[in-house]
Amino acid sequence: MRLGVLDVGSNSAQLRVVDLIPDLPPETVRVVKHLVRLAEATDRHGVISQIAVDRLVHAVRQAAAAAQGADAEELIAFATSAIRDAPNGGEIIAEIQAATDVTLRFMDGEVEARLTFLAARGWCGWSAGPLLLADIGGGSMELAYGPGRYPEIALSLPLGAARLTRHHLPHQVPVKKKHRRALHDHVHSVVAHAVTELEKRPRPITAVATSKTFAQLARLCGAPKAKKGLHARRILHRDDLDEYIPELARRTDAERAELRGVKSSRAHQILAGAIVAHATMEVLKLNSLTICPWAIREGVMLHRLENQPVPPEPMASPAKRFVSAVGRSPLRTEPDQHPPRHLQAVPAKGPV
Repeated sequence: MRLGVLDVGSNSAQLRVVDLIPDLPPETVRVVKHLVRLAEATDRHGVISQIAVDRLVHAVRQAAAAAQGADAEELIAFATSAIRDAPNGGEIIAEIQAATDVTLRFMDGEVEARLTFLAARGWCGWSAGPLLLADIGGGSMELAYGPGRYPEIALSLPLGAARLTRHHLPHQVPVKKKHRRALHDHVHSVVAHAVTELEKRPRPITAVATSKTFAQLARLCGAPKAKKGLHARRILHRDDLDEYIPELARRTDAERAELRGVKSSRAHQILAGAIVAHATMEVLKLNSLTICPWAIREGVMLHRLENQPVPPEPMASPAKRFVSAVGRSPLRTEPDQHPPRHLQAVPAKGPV
């Protein structure tokens, strides 16, 4: 089947249209990415500005048109913590629905962790053994652990890079050591409290990280460029972060964007991301993390492939149907059961 997956995050809205074939990795047909910059348009109370909402509406409209243009049979559209945690999140969803006929659903944090783990397991395979996953987003950080296809432990913590930049770091540069230490201690405390159950489990054989934040930090610290391909081995070492955190703290956003691997759209929050990564690795006693190129979108694709829903009613548009990720309950982890389907088919309203 040909599937479109639209992921609305704190910085961008990205569509990937892929062909899903059993026993093969998703084959990309088309990628469309729009910067929506929700994080920088969010005030200290979490409210997203109307200017950013307008950007998002445009991005969703363009993504839906691109999915139809690529002959996608379904479109799974979901938002993570950037909209999920916003006080005006419900109003944003309603505005998008009215303007585009696309139903954008919230992805629950625990479900997000489970699906990202599924993607990492799909990439790493069974030889990775018990797997530990970390993913730093704009609003939250997900951690997951387990020996199976789905994790035994899945956590979502309010430790996203954009959120912590907004609430814990001053606007002035350089960012003083006392502010960096205070944020480090905060992250250390939250993670240490959350992973008490994880500490009772066997040590992971493989520890991986997903997300743009981790990927850019790894590149900053010397990992291969993106043009080297998905299979190039990229590792983030905790000791390297010790070196680069003071460097990031000394620089303005524009100066950070001049550093290797740091994109201008994420320069504002990369310092917080680096501190979260370092503190988390410290708590988990990890000297390094291997960067996994598959993340939440690939997890949604794999989950969709193994959980084919009942076909919907006939539609006005003969060749298209659209579905939305709803994540109403945590995915089950029993080895003899598939996780319950979290995709809800809805009729398309016709051409966008």
